[in-house]
Amino acid sequence: MSGDFDLTGKVCVVTGAGRGIGRGMAEGLARNGALVVLTGRTRTTLEEAAESFGERAFIQTADVSKEADVIALRDAVLAHFGKIDVLVNNAGVNAIFKGIERTSLTEWQEIIDVNLTGVFLCCKYIGGAMTQGGSVINVSSVAGHTGLLRSVPYCASKGGVEMLTKALALDWASKGVRVNTLAPGWVDTDLTHGLLEHDVHGQRLKARTPMGRFAGPDDMAGGVVFLASDASAYMTGQSLVIDGGWTAG
Repeated sequence: MSGDFDLTGKVCVVTGAGRGIGRGMAEGLARNGALVVLTGRTRTTLEEAAESFGERAFIQTADVSKEADVIALRDAVLAHFGKIDVLVNNAGVNAIFKGIERTSLTEWQEIIDVNLTGVFLCCKYIGGAMTQGGSVINVSSVAGHTGLLRSVPYCASKGGVEMLTKALALDWASKGVRVNTLAPGWVDTDLTHGLLEHDVHGQRLKARTPMGRFAGPDDMAGGVVFLASDASAYMTGQSLVIDGGWTAG
């Protein structure tokens, strides 16, 4: 394989890679030649995902909200591959769909811990191990660009990811490490399927999407390959929104 999108020999760490968007992104990276580190909290899910990757996959369990886990992940990848070229911070938890009056501090903290603090820790330790040519891709959401009903903690966490990305892009530009976000719209995965198929809520969300359908995990693969590859070599501090037109209106 050759060309701007070629990832042959690149070591790509993908958090939350056992299923859904993370697995779809990891598969896209592998199809373009990358060596993919699949990480998440559940080893059995990672092992099931890894079956389709063959020798291109390396598994390491980690909870991105725990500093010790993130450090151990970095050390395991460096011990196995000797380098890290791409980090995809995909691990996240769903919005809880409650008004703020009914949202507990525990619920708020869980979402912030995974969606925002997890990105901070992975950038600090895993992104910090990168050298010239490295690419960090923080998975945000349309919720980082516009408000969603009954989703205050989730929107706050994804808005934080967007601004963390911009600030870190400035800090790391001089060392040749790019930092961007990929912001999906509504993606049909195991975690969201129930909501998206709901007779009322699902139909409302689909009607609100100009392209008239929800995304599948594969719809995010092209974007992550672009951001990981030399095709985006002059792009940093930006957000690539893939939402079927949700934020265009």
